[in-house]
Amino acid sequence: MKRVLIISPHFPPVNAPDMQRVRMSLPHYHEFGWEAEVICVDENFTEGFRDELLRATIPADIPVHKVKAWPVNITRKLGLGSLSMRSYYQFKKKGTALLQEKKFDLVFFSTSMFHVCALGRYWKKKFGIPFIIDMQDPWRNDFHLDKPASERPPKFWIAYTINKQMEAFTMPSVDGLMSVSQGYIDELRNRYHGIKNKPAAVIPFGCSAADYKLVREKNIQPEIIRLNEGKINVVYVGAVTKFFLPLLHAFFTAFAESGIHKERYHFYFIGTNYAINAAEKPVEELAASAGMKGSVTEVPERIPYFSALSTLLHADILFIPGSTDPDYNASKVYNNILSGKPVFSIFNQRSLVKKVIEESEAGIVVAVDEADNETMLTKKIAERLREFEQLHKQTGTKNNAIDEFSSRAMTQKQVDLFNQVIS
Repeated sequence: MKRVLIISPHFPPVNAPDMQRVRMSLPHYHEFGWEAEVICVDENFTEGFRDELLRATIPADIPVHKVKAWPVNITRKLGLGSLSMRSYYQFKKKGTALLQEKKFDLVFFSTSMFHVCALGRYWKKKFGIPFIIDMQDPWRNDFHLDKPASERPPKFWIAYTINKQMEAFTMPSVDGLMSVSQGYIDELRNRYHGIKNKPAAVIPFGCSAADYKLVREKNIQPEIIRLNEGKINVVYVGAVTKFFLPLLHAFFTAFAESGIHKERYHFYFIGTNYAINAAEKPVEELAASAGMKGSVTEVPERIPYFSALSTLLHADILFIPGSTDPDYNASKVYNNILSGKPVFSIFNQRSLVKKVIEESEAGIVVAVDEADNETMLTKKIAERLREFEQLHKQTGTKNNAIDEFSSRAMTQKQVDLFNQVIS
């Protein structure tokens, strides 16, 4: 058996998107010839939402080492609120101890808390051990460079400079890249020419039938909302970023002008804000401005993971705003398809998930382009709304199509990359 040390700052019971790949893969590594150990941050030192049932999905024989982190109420005063910055020293200490004590063949960083990935270079130099980074998002993100100051995040230049320097320190030494998007890999290879020939693989997160099995066994019900009886309930569960807003406004505008009887439908947007105790409701505001007031309910607070799955199962139609970005690969898509509920989504015509939704016959994808303005988006959405009216009558998907994106299949692809790197 080969052995991999996995670095994932977020870990169950914390319900954070960036730990889902690790969580769903852990039950399958052994089958493909790998033993895994995990280092994560103790949940008492994180700010994430929790779902205690997530613990039940982690195999009991997987060693999980928890480290502390500097208290956020202290470090934030110094401008260091990131979990990976607060726990960097603790990861370094614990990882070094484990690598001295045991033999590992590989270190695998799977997180969007990228600062800890710099430890890959340190451990490689000290122990000669190769490392892989899972690029779930861009580490150094140049998107806001040409934007006015009013459109940049707070402390943009501080965060950008740190990320740029740490990425430049780490990436030339990386031994393999995993990503949800080929675009992320191409960008890094263009930036760091020395890694052009290093192994890389595009691997989606996938989905786990075991998660839905647990929902049914525990009879878990939706939380916070009660879906309207007598209505066609259209549900989206997930964060809403500013990149989704033009697509949402285009959808509401097209729907309001379509002649479809609005009173037959109710739209729910649940867990739209990553912040705890968030109160803003931008989706409801957009809906009202487009003539859809009263037809949309927005719940900014995130709900537990398994309650979210139950909510999908109780919906009539699942709505996914998607993106005009061809590199955007929404991990939530696979769980949405696996629920068996019909999907209405908006994605770039070159997006991987457009292909997955269509091949699994899970629903409708409005194909858009990155150059589309809101008028064109509205027109393209309007052209598919007659199909939307019939969508709630659809049942089932082609299971063999989604099997290709199961957590087991995705783990096998990971292991293929692991083996390629260590060879």
